[in-house]
Amino acid sequence: MDKFEEMMSAMRKMKPDEMAKAAEKYKAMCICPTCPTHTRCAKNAKETFFCITGKSFMCISEEKGCPTCPVTPEFGLKHKFYCTRGAEKALRYEHALWGTKMV
Repeated sequence: MDKFEEMMSAMRKMKPDEMAKAAEKYKAMCICPTCPTHTRCAKNAKETFFCITGKSFMCISEEKGCPTCPVTPEFGLKHKFYCTRGAEKALRYEHALWGTKMV
């Protein structure tokens, strides 16, 4: 089990109020709003924390580059461009089914 899987397993065992506190802590570390890919639409829709919540709902369609996020090492994330490609969990599932060559 890698760091991401351990983190998700630990979060599943938390009580709802503990999970909400942990989510707020990690959400505060999120730098998605400072990324060149993040749009005004995404800002207005308060879309952020894509690595966990999944891709943007109709606001972001173009990948313009992204700085390294502090959440990445904390969660053991392996992918990027979550705002256009989906959450880490979803990407891992897709790659398990289709392999790592999927674009």
